Amino acid sequence: MSIGFWQIAIVVILVVLLFGRGKISSLMGDVAKGIKSFKKGMATDPTEDTQPKNITENEDSNNQDSNNKE
Repeated sequence: MSIGFWQIAIVVILVVLLFGRGKISSLMGDVAKGIKSFKKGMATDPTEDTQPKNITENEDSNNQDSNNKE
């Protein structure tokens, strides 16, 4: 049993009658904005924003500074 053209047409007509064309078009616009935002977020390189710091170098320099103060 496969889904035929008439079953799809009836479902589409019911959806349009229940929600109206304006609501469906605004919903599709919101979905498109979400997809564009997702693609833009995936395209940016996360290492550009945050540079990992080498903790051992910072601790060594802090220890040397504190040893020099004594």
